[in-house]
Amino acid sequence: ELEKLGLRDDVDLHVYEVPVEYQTVQRLIPALWKKHSPQLVVHVGVSGMATTVTLEKCGHNVGYKGLDNCRFCPGSQCCVEGGPECIDSIIDMDTVCKRVSALGLDVTVTISKDAGRYLCDFTYYTSLYQSHGRSAFVHVPPLGKPYTAEQLGRALQAIIEEMLDVLEHSEDKINCQHEH
Repeated sequence: ELEKLGLRDDVDLHVYEVPVEYQTVQRLIPALWKKHSPQLVVHVGVSGMATTVTLEKCGHNVGYKGLDNCRFCPGSQCCVEGGPECIDSIIDMDTVCKRVSALGLDVTVTISKDAGRYLCDFTYYTSLYQSHGRSAFVHVPPLGKPYTAEQLGRALQAIIEEMLDVLEHSEDKINCQHEH
């Protein structure tokens, strides 16, 4: 749906479906970062427990015990051996949540600090580690529970555009501070 809607003109949108497989994530995420060198990667995952569109603040390194679609689980139960326990996104999710909520879309947006220690969290941590925090993760409820594909597409469009805006303004501040 987001691919149909697109983003603002100065943004190249690349959409990939990531399999629910630990080993594929470990190969694919670094390869995508290398191939595209993006300003930001936003991962979207379906959560059967979600009733809102949820912005995840951080990814976790350890605690992966669930088997993936290939019946595999990392023996170390972690994403990156020796990596930090938790990595925060450099995107201020509270600001993004407030801004998107203020747009009056027919979708509720919330914040979370726990993406669930399964492939969503594993993917997010792997991407955060690869990108030094330049990643985001959005959990969405299953289609029709309660939102349509169109509602979710519009919400994701608004969320990603706000994330890019927050990112650009935080970089302006960083660059400005270094000039003084």
